[in-house]
Amino acid sequence: LQKELLKYKQEARNLQGIKDALQQRLIQQDASVLQLKQELLRANMDKEELHNQNVDLQRKVEERSRLLAEYKKELCQKDRHLQQHQTKLDEMLRQLSEASYQQVDLERELEHKEALLAHCMKREAEE
Repeated sequence: LQKELLKYKQEARNLQGIKDALQQRLIQQDASVLQLKQELLRANMDKEELHNQNVDLQRKVEERSRLLAEYKKELCQKDRHLQQHQTKLDEMLRQLSEASYQQVDLERELEHKEALLAHCMKREAEE
């Protein structure tokens, strides 16, 4: 019986050693799982932050695109107004040029008539 008792005690010690080793391994695995959960949580938080930044950047891009479209529209309107004013300016310059030619013609005609008048008055004075 004593032999058997020693055998069972030895077996109990072996089993206790195995149990302790398994518990130690379980503690290490729990620590590893906890560390992985923390890393996963950090990764998810980083992912969420990046997602929020992406949404914010997307919103900014859309806002800038909208502003760009508005600016392009305003620029097109200003170009059209500028073109209209340029056309009016060209027309006014043409009219001014015509008026200038007419003025020169009228001045020549006036000079010619003044010369005729002076000639007629000179002739009348001589007669």
